[in-house]
Amino acid sequence: MAKRTRRTHSPLFKSKVALAAMAGDKTLAELAQQFGVHPNQITTWKKQLSEGAAGVFGKETTKEQPVDLKELHAKIGQLTLENDFLEGALTKVGLLSAKR
Repeated sequence: MAKRTRRTHSPLFKSKVALAAMAGDKTLAELAQQFGVHPNQITTWKKQLSEGAAGVFGKETTKEQPVDLKELHAKIGQLTLENDFLEGALTKVGLLSAKR
């Protein structure tokens, strides 16, 4: 028995089928026969279309966390101090040249 290859459908085809399913003019079985796909696949595409439809009209605005500048400056200072310390230690040991 020959192994059947998996079909891949374009986003345009998926949206066409999902919109036809959402229109409700035909049953899932009729749409499946018309487009040559399984009814479960049509249901999945219809669900994906309804969930992702809000993204078509714009992105939802999410409240961003305010940036704490004091915390960021403290972190920068800490990392600078650690880098200076490590540079001095490595220079003393001879693993880092004094020229930079």
